[in-house]
Amino acid sequence: MKRTIKTIVSLILCVTFIAGTVCFAGADDALTAAPMRFGEDGRFRILHVTDTHLHEDNVEESTRLIAMACDLEQPDLVMLTGDLAPEDTLELTTQRIDQLMRVFESRHIPVAVTFGNHDSENGAYTREEVMALYNSYACSISIDDGDALTGCGTYRIPICASKTDELKFNLWVFDSGDYDGEGHYANVAEDQVAWYREASAAIENQNGKKIYSLAFQHIIVPEIYDALEQVDFWVPYAFKRIYHEDEYYRFSRANQNYGTLNEMPCPGYYNHGQFAAMTERGDVLAMFTGHDHTNAFGVKYQGIDIVNSLSTRYNGDAFSTQYGYRVIELDENAPDRYETRVVRWYDFVNDKEVKALANDREDKNLLAEIRFFGLFEKYFTDLFVLVAKVTTGRTVRFPD
Repeated sequence: MKRTIKTIVSLILCVTFIAGTVCFAGADDALTAAPMRFGEDGRFRILHVTDTHLHEDNVEESTRLIAMACDLEQPDLVMLTGDLAPEDTLELTTQRIDQLMRVFESRHIPVAVTFGNHDSENGAYTREEVMALYNSYACSISIDDGDALTGCGTYRIPICASKTDELKFNLWVFDSGDYDGEGHYANVAEDQVAWYREASAAIENQNGKKIYSLAFQHIIVPEIYDALEQVDFWVPYAFKRIYHEDEYYRFSRANQNYGTLNEMPCPGYYNHGQFAAMTERGDVLAMFTGHDHTNAFGVKYQGIDIVNSLSTRYNGDAFSTQYGYRVIELDENAPDRYETRVVRWYDFVNDKEVKALANDREDKNLLAEIRFFGLFEKYFTDLFVLVAKVTTGRTVRFPD
């Protein structure tokens, strides 16, 4: 009888240990961040912040807006995907990063960082030095992958179930580089792609099934042009393909599209197979990028949503209808899907809840300024959409 009880207890402990290690499987891997967890309501909310381009002339206003966005959205995680504080010196970059990170640190919001093409392009400091600055804040869960992979800031973030340690979801974070040796924009490199393939397969083997995921990086994948529709150069509201003089593109009517295509997408010149690897593995629902500041769209291609987010910065009195942030929401009971929405600064400042969040006169003055000048921007933006519809029969802006 004692032996039977001991066996039962051992089995219970064994099951508990296995359950407790599912979410942490691979957590000792140097490229796996500390696991996150779904909330008690089974939800997980990500605030995507990108291309802040913080400088002396916009840092105060930009961080005020981001702070109010955090208070409104109450995210479980902030994803920072590059071109954040590309100042001329490490000293100035340190100051800008401090101004940004104090927003999240004071609110106890975890932050994951990767880099864009501008973050270290001037050669005055390295990506590793900048990552060390971010990781000096307790709220950062970012990883410097060291010499393991090309670049700095390629890793994964596991998300556990709300009430158990079961791995329910995964986030892939990639450093998409800056420029190749010929001066073109870079792309995720071959060794990073190989790491993703191996890690994705290992996660599937450890858990007995594919674990759905999202990917975050700065530069969009070259396959975006396969997902768009090529048209003649004279077609209104089409955009020239980067690196190709005589090719023009717009949203493809054959694909599922949403959002706004306001400028030509700018992927890297060489393709190292990242998107192909993800379609083969079948675990990535969507890829979220920045880089192209006024593009806020999603295009479904080969089962993956290619999604671009707006620049999250204050840019004087301009672009309040074209700059803002993105929210992504996950549900642990439906891990094979996600929800997303774009919030443009003009719409943001007119939200009644945001008005109530204004903490001081500077906040209120900033909101009033964007509201006033944004009214004119919104008028011309809506007029542009209407003229495009009347003259071409084409919808150039889908619901966000």
